[in-house]
Amino acid sequence: MATAAKKPTEQAELFSASTAKEIQAILWKAADKLRGSIDAAQYKEFVLGLIFLKYVSDAFDERRSELAAELADDGITEDRMDDFLEDRDEYTGAHVFWVPETARWTWIATHAKSQGVGKLLDDAMDAVMRENASLTGVLPKIFNRDNVDQKRLGELVDLISDARFGGSGDKLAQDVLGEVYEYFLGNFARAEGKRGGEFYTPQSVVRLIVEILEPYEGRVYDPACGSGGMFVQAAKFIEAHAGRAHKADISVFGQELNERTWRLGKMNLAIHGIDGNLAPRWGDTFADDKHPDLKADFVMANPPFNIKDWARDESDPRWRYGVPPKSNANYAWLQHMISKLGERGTAGIVLANGSMSSQQSGEGEIRQALVEADLVACMVAMPSQLFRTTQISACLWFLAKDKTPQGAKRLDDRRGEILFIDARNMGEMVDRTERVLTEADLAKIAGTYHAWRGTASAHEAGLTYADEAGFCFSADLETVRGHGYVLTPGRYVGAVEAEEEGAEAVAERIASLTEELYGLFEKSAELEKTVQEQLGRIDV
Repeated sequence: MATAAKKPTEQAELFSASTAKEIQAILWKAADKLRGSIDAAQYKEFVLGLIFLKYVSDAFDERRSELAAELADDGITEDRMDDFLEDRDEYTGAHVFWVPETARWTWIATHAKSQGVGKLLDDAMDAVMRENASLTGVLPKIFNRDNVDQKRLGELVDLISDARFGGSGDKLAQDVLGEVYEYFLGNFARAEGKRGGEFYTPQSVVRLIVEILEPYEGRVYDPACGSGGMFVQAAKFIEAHAGRAHKADISVFGQELNERTWRLGKMNLAIHGIDGNLAPRWGDTFADDKHPDLKADFVMANPPFNIKDWARDESDPRWRYGVPPKSNANYAWLQHMISKLGERGTAGIVLANGSMSSQQSGEGEIRQALVEADLVACMVAMPSQLFRTTQISACLWFLAKDKTPQGAKRLDDRRGEILFIDARNMGEMVDRTERVLTEADLAKIAGTYHAWRGTASAHEAGLTYADEAGFCFSADLETVRGHGYVLTPGRYVGAVEAEEEGAEAVAERIASLTEELYGLFEKSAELEKTVQEQLGRIDV
């Protein structure tokens, strides 16, 4: 009688995997087995902490191999080589973390069964943090606990060992592990639903912001940096344009409210070789600005949408254009970021669609003040379903402190103009619930902005700007005033005919009108209160 074939082991699958994506999928499946035995809030730290430890160990081993080759070329004999190979300065001087022997992955894998894998991992995390000041308090020490399935943890350590992240082709361990780290962050965001948005912004959205701002050099700031995705994409942008810039040409500054997310961000920057300043600890950007004197060249952010419970101080000097309402922090985020921009700084910010048209609690007046100060450069209406973590439709605000030609840059003079782009019909569905912007979408949107602004990249590509019905329109301030300072691109680009509008467009319009209606209710209540107070003062 024939017997059913056994399923291949994960190790066998791993050895047969031919691409980085296959390796990522196998590791995710293996790591997912631990989910039931670990507190959900700690699961990300647990798995990503392991990947990070493997990264620092592999990077250390790569540097050690390079150093051994250099020493051999210099005629250093093997009996003398160990002294040089254990010279801490040879590693830290090459921007590689110093990893003590008992924290190296080979040591852990070799002694895991005899000494207990959980204890070895906790001790290794402790040793790496002790030896590297920038990682103090960052790495998780949660492996040697009763609720952690030590057998499955050992299997996961074996799998990560067998994956041999020593690089593939031209990729170093750092690059391969960086891709794995990003893959896991994305999967965690999908698995956690709405809460995942606290630490993860979809990659295509981040790329669009980076492609438009072109952060070749200068100070880059994110006041709600999550796990550091904006900074990673900025570094990748620079690497893709290596002829014009180098990763070291940007300085990274960020802040994050959530302690665990702050740890993920610190690890993410380290694993991508980015020397960033995320402050010594986490903190509320509104109540405790960790970079009070910073003036940035680029601000890139995806702050939490429509938050009601925020640290509001009416006397805060950041509210130059109006005090944001207690009920919504969207305009607090915008003004905070404006306060951080240098003389020629630019910003790209993800916000809820309501920010473009809301009239509630003075938001319309603040938006009017921003437009009249000529701070708004471009508005992009985004397609739906880009964010698995929220059903709220989003838009991009691009701000600029200086729309002049800027001397030697020879940009087009765009003072008194705003570019509107309607990208709602772009993107493609990767599954039933998630849409991504394609390479062609990114190129068209970013190319349109650069053509409008007259940047060097537009000149190199031979791009010239022209309004395109249904997609883009450059409006002067008089036109924007005529629309009551509402910044919804559909009002300017030539909206799709009503009979062709889909359910999504109708829903967005209803949401916008509903928000305006509630704003009128609120104003009505305020007026009623004022009238009652005045009547109360009248002597009968």
